[in-house]
Amino acid sequence: MSRGKWQMVWPYPGAPLYTTIMPFRRWIDSANNAIEGILYAAKTQRHLQYHLFAAAFVLLLSYVIGVERIDFLIIAIAVILVLLAEMLNTAVEYVIDMITPEYSEKARIVKDVAAGGVLITAFGAAVLGYIILFPYFTRAFQNGVYLAKHSKQEVALIAIVLILILVIVLKALSGKGHPLRGGMPSGHAAISFSFWVAVTYITENFFASLMVFLMASVISQSRLSVKAHTPLEVIIGALLGAGLTFILFLIFY
Repeated sequence: MSRGKWQMVWPYPGAPLYTTIMPFRRWIDSANNAIEGILYAAKTQRHLQYHLFAAAFVLLLSYVIGVERIDFLIIAIAVILVLLAEMLNTAVEYVIDMITPEYSEKARIVKDVAAGGVLITAFGAAVLGYIILFPYFTRAFQNGVYLAKHSKQEVALIAIVLILILVIVLKALSGKGHPLRGGMPSGHAAISFSFWVAVTYITENFFASLMVFLMASVISQSRLSVKAHTPLEVIIGALLGAGLTFILFLIFY
């Protein structure tokens, strides 16, 4: 049997199936490269950092004022489109700089058009946000401000989204490490301990909570074993994931 491959035999004789574990490894590498692109853009593009902060603020505000499901989906899609436009604009700028390192009027036009696409997307998202959120603000002004309550699953979802955004921003600000390896804080520890708190609230079962806590501890320990993170990075990641999720459950559930 060749290296990196393993053999499975079908239930009927003479039908061997050869497959490989390499595609899964390539998928992991591709995902790492994609997240590396997001992290690099967040490090080098200040506007993307602003968009990430704005995305976190808008999503959290939508939870606070109790935006309905359909309205929330529209806002989420608008936020995704703005981030996507900013990423594509960054890619276009780098391609143009690579092709024409010297000043070119045509290159300037291409960059301006790409930046205009970002502006149109952001303006459209702002208009959508105003149309959707204005009635909620009017209602809050008339009836008073109160914190909307959400299901456990919804709180767990917004916790994961906010933690991912925070991890990307913090890694971008620190300028160290890769998305899935190294840097402050440990994303693996943050996500795994966020799952622990969410499972504890959702199941209200001690055994389930204990199992997920042990799993989160093993994942965090593995980051130390492979020397991907320092103990401080793992501890801060775990505190970030567990602490933020716990606070969100206290506020919204």
